[in-house]
Amino acid sequence: MMEDQVFLEYVVKALVDNPNDVKINRTVDEMGVLITLSVNPADMGKIIGRQGNTAKAIRTLLRVIGMKNNARVNLKINEPEGGRQDMPSSASSQTVDQAMEDLKGI
Repeated sequence: MMEDQVFLEYVVKALVDNPNDVKINRTVDEMGVLITLSVNPADMGKIIGRQGNTAKAIRTLLRVIGMKNNARVNLKINEPEGGRQDMPSSASSQTVDQAMEDLKGI
C-alpha cells in the first residue's frame, strides 16, 4: 500500500464505528492519483462532517502527502444508495495552492 492509502485508512478507521466496512481503492492515471473511499452508510456523516469540513480536511492532508511525493491526489467518497445528492462538488476541485493556504491557518 502507498503512503497516501495507508494514511487514509488509518484516519478513516479511527473515525468510523464500522472500521471493517472501510474499503479503499487507489488508481493512478495521467491526472494523478484517485483514491476512492467506501464506508458503511451509517458512518457517512462522520466522514463528511459538518458542512463537509471533515472530508475537506482529509482531502487537504492527502494533497500535502501527494505534494511530498510529487503526485496530485484526489479523494472520491462513494455515496451509499439513496445517499445525499447535494454534497458540494467544490470540495473536490480545490487546488494545491488553496490546500496550502488552508494549512497556513492551522
